[in-house]
Parts: sequence; structure tokens; C-alpha cells
Amino acid sequence: MKLIKCEIEQLDAVSAMYTRVVKHLEETINYPKWSKNYPSRESVKEAIKKGEQYACVENGRVLGAVVLNDNPNGNYAAGDWTKDLKQGEYLVIHTLAVDSLAEHKGIGGYIVECCIEIAMCEGYQAIRIDVVPDNIPAINLYKRKGFTFAGTKDLLRDIDDIPLFELYELNFASSSIS
Repeated sequence: MKLIKCEIEQLDAVSAMYTRVVKHLEETINYPKWSKNYPSRESVKEAIKKGEQYACVENGRVLGAVVLNDNPNGNYAAGDWTKDLKQGEYLVIHTLAVDSLAEHKGIGGYIVECCIEIAMCEGYQAIRIDVVPDNIPAINLYKRKGFTFAGTKDLLRDIDDIPLFELYELNFASSSIS
């Protein structure tokens, strides 16, 4: 199993995985409140073009996916962050999903660990995320990986059924030598 940066050749496989996840969520409990409109083939295509879409693959099969960038897509200044960081100094995890056919195998945890490694290798000082408050599985995953709560805030995204988001952060130790 490995996390790869997606190329356009992975568009169909990653889009199909997100479609399966959304269908599964709609049939069970839609914790992140995703829909056929997001994540979509177009959002995946855009993320691939920007070099922000990653996929967790094993034997050619997409087991999960995540978007990584330094754009919070909302008012992260509202967060109760423990470090005063500017946009560009932290990495943001978006749209992390594990294929419903591969749940409960540690894939989500593996993807988060890879995100941490990428953030550290690229010189970011922290990773920040926002989660729908009822998304208990995601919240528990991030807490297990060391993320700490940074408030429940309105990120000014104008999403009617998600007025507030829970914010979490993982700060990295300062590497300055005195």
C-alpha cells in the first residue's frame, strides 16, 4: 500500500472510489454530508490538475484518497489555534475518504500518517483540518493521530446544512537550532 500523487490517468479510478463512498454514506450515515456534487469527478479532476489529489493504492486498486493543499477554503483565522501561523505555513487535509469496500483495515490512519510525513518533508509547521461536527469517525481518527481540538467555528462557507465546523490541528516541533 502506498500514497501517490495522482496523475490524470487515475481520474476514473479515484472518481469511482469517491462515488462508491458517497453512495455508501447516503445509504448509511452521511457523516461528512457529502453529495453527488462533492466530491465529484470535476473536483477530483481540478485537484489532479493542481497537483493536490493523492490516492492510496495497492495492487493497482484505489483504496482511499485525500486532497492536500495550503488553502483552508474558509475563515481559518477564526480558529483557536495554538500557533499563530499564516496561510502557507500549514497544510490542510481535505476530502479524505476510504473506499467503503476497504473499510476498517487501517487505510484512513495510513493516509493521515502519509499526510503528516508529506507536511513535514515539505516544511510545513502544522496540519489543520475542519470536520463536520457530527463526523465522529473522522474526529476519532484525527484524535488518534495526535490532532487537538481548536474550536467549533463558522468558516463563512455559506453551506446551509453545515453552519459550523470543528477545527483540529497537529503542530510539528520547531526545528530551529539555538
